[in-house]
Amino acid sequence: MSLFPNLLLSLFLLIGVCNGRTKKIEEGHVQMQTQTLNTNPTHFNPQVPPLRTLSSSKRFEGSSEFVKLKYHMGPVLSSPINIYLIWYGKWPQSQKLLIKDFLLSISASDRRVSPSPSVSDWWQTVSLYTDQTGANISRSVSIAGEYADLHYSHGTHLTRLSVQDVIATAVHAKPFPVDHRNGIYLILTAEDVTMEDFCRAVCGFHYFTFPSKVGYTLPYAWVGNSGKQCPELCAYPFAVPGYMGGGGPGQLTPPNGDVGVDGMISIIGHELAELSSNPLVNAWYAGEDPTAPTEIGDLCEGLYGTGGGGGYIGSVMKDGEGRTFNLNGRNGRKFLVQWIWSPILKACAGPNALD
Repeated sequence: MSLFPNLLLSLFLLIGVCNGRTKKIEEGHVQMQTQTLNTNPTHFNPQVPPLRTLSSSKRFEGSSEFVKLKYHMGPVLSSPINIYLIWYGKWPQSQKLLIKDFLLSISASDRRVSPSPSVSDWWQTVSLYTDQTGANISRSVSIAGEYADLHYSHGTHLTRLSVQDVIATAVHAKPFPVDHRNGIYLILTAEDVTMEDFCRAVCGFHYFTFPSKVGYTLPYAWVGNSGKQCPELCAYPFAVPGYMGGGGPGQLTPPNGDVGVDGMISIIGHELAELSSNPLVNAWYAGEDPTAPTEIGDLCEGLYGTGGGGGYIGSVMKDGEGRTFNLNGRNGRKFLVQWIWSPILKACAGPNALD
């Protein structure tokens, strides 16, 4: 459920190399909006040094009978999905535009807008998951509203409970409707905001609000900008830990020139995929403990292309300026987003697969 990069020791590499069949850690510098054009991109499979963390890896890098992903009869987000964005803290407009371009690319199926492999193609794997009626997760995703909490109404340090107060403030201020059927609430904290367990155990997480806190049960996700706090953990592989300094391959160049926000993009995708397939923590997950489920993003954490595993992130693309990506988005954007577990292939899947 919560995302912490586990690109680690080979002890935890449970399956080996991906077969590549289609395949949870926060105001930043102002920069111009960048459009990274796909000019003669080249494919490469960079070997990036693994992270040393204390948590064990949940990754299963290829098709595996050991992954017991089960449906627990709960709902998935099968109706058109309305995202309500909460910008907590001071966010430069350029960073907002980058994140919104990613979100709006999910439903941008027009090849002239987002050529393949696209963010929309990537969401196809998420949309394969169904509820007990056979209804698939919706492929329609839109930004239905935004709220900017510029004055840090609940302080610059949040907890898993107080983040629900942030949602309550937004809802009670009435910029948002209470959207029980279609709504999800995405809280994005600026890089000067700390969060309980951020940079130690999580890069992002999702859950649902408690009526005692917000007045309603609403699915939500939180992701923080790690740019000044722990980019080597939550914007990896665009930054690498200091203990790796000098030896072996270095960090990759982010596709939009912003280590913190480019790192957030994959985490946002991870959490949205899991929130859509397990919004009330009673739908799609592996394991028997719903308080610590292994979900469809966890299973493919750190994998971005064909041939991933053993320190390799998989085959991705690099443009003429050396910027690394695997998906195309609207407005000429490029993104590097992890793959998702496919219920059909029973393997990690993404639209940039080479076979």
